[in-house]
Amino acid sequence: MTAKEYLNQARHLDALINCRLREIDYWRNLSSSVSGMKFDGMPHSPNRPTEAPFVRCLEKIDEIQRDVEDKVAYLVRLKEEINMAIDMLASRDEQLLLRYRYLDDFTWEEIARMLNVSLRTVHRIHGSALQNFIVPD
Repeated sequence: MTAKEYLNQARHLDALINCRLREIDYWRNLSSSVSGMKFDGMPHSPNRPTEAPFVRCLEKIDEIQRDVEDKVAYLVRLKEEINMAIDMLASRDEQLLLRYRYLDDFTWEEIARMLNVSLRTVHRIHGSALQNFIVPD
């Protein structure tokens, strides 16, 4: 695994967690908008579900929440590991840049502004940081 692939794991996992949280919102909205039973006097199939329609939504919400909790716990461990690996770099600028980009998800322009350097210098520091970065086993 390259340094860039390793560092991007946290960004991708964070994006996945946010996606799953949007799924929870979807299921919550759906659970509150599910219609009730129809009592129109018409005969119904004996195989129809007997539980309220929103129960399936609540089960799905619970399932996704457990998945998100697992992913958040893994993300916390991964960020700690990444931070320790970044600490091994000799250059403070390289350390800051990698943290800003891969842990804080700042754009290149934001990083240039925070480091008070040009965009070209940011890319040069990034390239150097990736070369000097040692991917943990």
